[in-house]
Parts: sequence; structure tokens; C-alpha cells
Amino acid sequence: MRNRNTNTILRGASILFLTAALVLTITSLIAYSRQRNNYPSSMTIAGVPVGGLSPAQASQRLLEVYTSPIEAQYNNAVFHIDPGTVGFQVDVETMLAAADLTRTGGSFWGGFWDFIWNRSPLETQIPLSASISEDRLREYLQNEIASRYDQPPEPAQPIPGGTSFLPGAPGQTLDLDRAVLLITDALRSPTNRTVALTFTRSTAARPTIENLEILLKQIIITSDFDGLIGFYMMDLQTGQEIHFAINNKQEIPVEPDIAFTASSTIKVPIVASYLINRGSNLDAETADVISRTLGRSDNSATDLVLERIDPHNGPIIVTHDMEAIGLQSTYLGGMFYLGAPNLLPNRVTPGNSRPDVFADPDPYSQTTPSEMGILLADLYQCAQNGGGALIAAFPDKVSPDTCQLLIDFMAQDKLGALIQGGVPDGTLVPHKHGYVLSRDGVMHDTSDAGIVYTPGGNFVLSIYTYHPVQNIWDITNPLFVSLSQAIYNYFNISIQ
Repeated sequence: MRNRNTNTILRGASILFLTAALVLTITSLIAYSRQRNNYPSSMTIAGVPVGGLSPAQASQRLLEVYTSPIEAQYNNAVFHIDPGTVGFQVDVETMLAAADLTRTGGSFWGGFWDFIWNRSPLETQIPLSASISEDRLREYLQNEIASRYDQPPEPAQPIPGGTSFLPGAPGQTLDLDRAVLLITDALRSPTNRTVALTFTRSTAARPTIENLEILLKQIIITSDFDGLIGFYMMDLQTGQEIHFAINNKQEIPVEPDIAFTASSTIKVPIVASYLINRGSNLDAETADVISRTLGRSDNSATDLVLERIDPHNGPIIVTHDMEAIGLQSTYLGGMFYLGAPNLLPNRVTPGNSRPDVFADPDPYSQTTPSEMGILLADLYQCAQNGGGALIAAFPDKVSPDTCQLLIDFMAQDKLGALIQGGVPDGTLVPHKHGYVLSRDGVMHDTSDAGIVYTPGGNFVLSIYTYHPVQNIWDITNPLFVSLSQAIYNYFNISIQ
């Protein structure tokens, strides 16, 4: 009796235990199945935690994160950039497909076993799948940010009534390439969605060459000089030119350019012609003769150079050589000694045939400011890089060394006034100045033409003046000095 009761109790307990185990198993299977319908707790999609979320919920969360605006800071301004505006698109379907494959791709019963034993699933990271239109992003940055908040450099401005310039202000420009990288990274990040855009700083711009021209004309008009001045300048870095003429305070045309007495500035073409025709391998005696010609403006030495070009036709050869490089109004008709015959009498050039202006040019020796300036620019280009008209016209006779030799001889002219008077001591100014007393014993012409080498840029300057009454040195020289100083300051704003 007792054994029968015991067995009944044991049988009932076993049934109860099995029933409870079955109920627990079914309950766990239901819970696991429900959990399996959602993403595992350790899963992230594109850096966004999606554990416990359904695919629909995960999709919503991903869109909330990756369609939220990017905050960009630039030049004390804050911008909110809509990802869609710059062509950023998140491929949610591809990421959810990868997540679903991870969620359902493993063994059901293996996952259930881990669930029963409360084992955490392995961490799963689904990478971001997205695209961006770099062209649209660049267009947005340029049109919405750079165009509004970039600060262009402010050019220096000439000081009215002087030869100096007020310094400009540096500019600030959006670093576009860097901005594209920063914003792209922010768009692809679920958390770091704020960026500070960088910029590049540009130096203050030099005044425009038009502003310089205005200043130079003001200097002339406000000076005490009331004669005729022909002016030519070339920026040897850019090839930009300033070319004008002013007669008795009134600007006049420079086409064709005005013929002036060349005086001693014609010695540059003379030595150039010698080097073209006789070569640059100079003996000591010839080097001394040329040094006296250009360094001390010795007329007798100049005649020796002409004789060595050709005993009878030296001046004509010089003239033909200048014609060969396109200088139509530059010529030499005779030697320098008194009574020398004029080999080119009544020579007509574009410069001396103008009916509207007359500078009473010497019938023996003439040039124009622009032609002398162009010759010096050709010398510079030839010496620097083998360019210019001299080498083009005389390829077998002229080399960079030839041109540099002539420039070196010109550097021996140490007048210390005119163009040289307007630049700091020690500035290299290969040049040739000229002035001459006319038959009436009065100086009517003063000129200077040279190459000025400066830290901020090199330039050619050619200035010729004529006064029908008297070219007074104490008026003309300060004018040359002021013009030269203004141009030097233009090229060297920071050290003016």
C-alpha cells in the first residue's frame, strides 16, 4: 500500500516537472523567436546601435541619424548643411539586408541554446553604405559659404601727393579641398557631425598697375616741371607696361611714340651693336674702352667703339641693328666728335614725324622712351632665359652671356641721381643717363633708362624730358627721383 502511494507521488511529480519543463521550453522558444525577429543587442549598423530593434525601427533610426544636418563653422558663422542638399544618400536597404543575413543566417537551435544559457551574441558591426556627390558638395561650399564669407585681400593704395602706399590687408579663402574632406567625414559619422572649416590666408595684394599709373601721372602734374616728358615702364615679371607722355601738364597720345634726343643713352645700342658684330670675348683694352663709354659716358671712348664696329659706317650699322629688333625710331647718324658728318641726314622716323608735338630731337641721335625701354627689356630677358628680340634677330651672335656682359657694363654708371636717386642705396640699377647742352648753351634734354633690380620684383624704367626754354636740373632730377621711388615702393610695399 505504501509503495503504491509512493510511486503515484513520484509519477505525479515527474509529470509536473516535465510539464513545467515543456512550458518553460515553449515559453523560451517563443521569447527567442520574438528576439530573433529583432536585431541582436550587440549589433550596430553604420555605427548606430540597433539591438532589440525591428528592421523598420532600425531603418527609422538610421535615417534620423544620417539625415540630420551637419553643423559647419567658418569665419565666425555657423551653417547647418542638409545632407540631401549636398548629394549625400544612405543605402539603408543594403545595410539592413546585411544585418538580416547576420540576424537569421546562423543556426536556430544553436542560437536558442545560447539564449537559454544567457550567452551574449558576438558583437556585429554592419559598415555604412552611402554615397555623396562631391560636385554638389563643392558647388554648395563655393556658392553658399565661400562666396559669402571669404575675405579677398585688400590691395595697398597709393597715398595722394606722395610716393608711398598704404599697406593693404590680407585675405581669407575657404580651403575647399579640406572642407570637402571634413564634411564628407562628418556626413559619414553618426556622432561627430560638427566641423570647423579651415581657410588659407593670402597676402595683401599689390596695387593694380592702373593705380600706379594714376599716381605717376599725379606726381608729374603736381611737380614744377612744365615741359614734355615721355615715360615707359615694364614689369619684368608680368610684361605689363605703363606708357604715357605729358606735355605742359596735359597728357598726349604716345602712338607713335615721341622722338627725343638720345644723347648718351644711345651708347647702350652702340655697345650692343659692337657685341653683336665683334663678339663678347673682349681683350683688356676693349673692355676698358666700353667701361669708359658706359661707366663714365666718355664720348671719345664711344667713338673708338664705333670705329671698331666699322671705321666708316659704325653709326649706320648700329642703326641697322636696332631696326633688326624692331626699333624704328632709334638711330645714330654720326660719330660724337665735333664736326662729324651726319651719315643719315634728314632721317624720317615714326617718332620724329608727328605734327602735334616736337621735342627738337638731335638730327644725329634719336630714340623714344618705349624703344629704349623695350631694348632694355630684351637685354634682361636675354640674360635671364635666352629670350627676347636680340637673340631672335641674331641667334648666332648673341647669347645670354653677351646680354649679361652689357648689363654689367651699364651697372658701372654710378650717377647716384635721376633713377638711381629714388631707390635705396645698394640697389642694382644698370642704366645710362643722358643730358646735353644745345647750341644755345642751355640744357633742354635730360633722360635716364635702366633696369632696376628689387626684392619685390624687377622693372625697366625709361624717362625722357624736354623743355623748350631750359631743363632745370633742380626741377627735373627730383621728378625722376620721385617717379623712381614710387615704382620701387609699388614693387616693395612691405619695405617701402
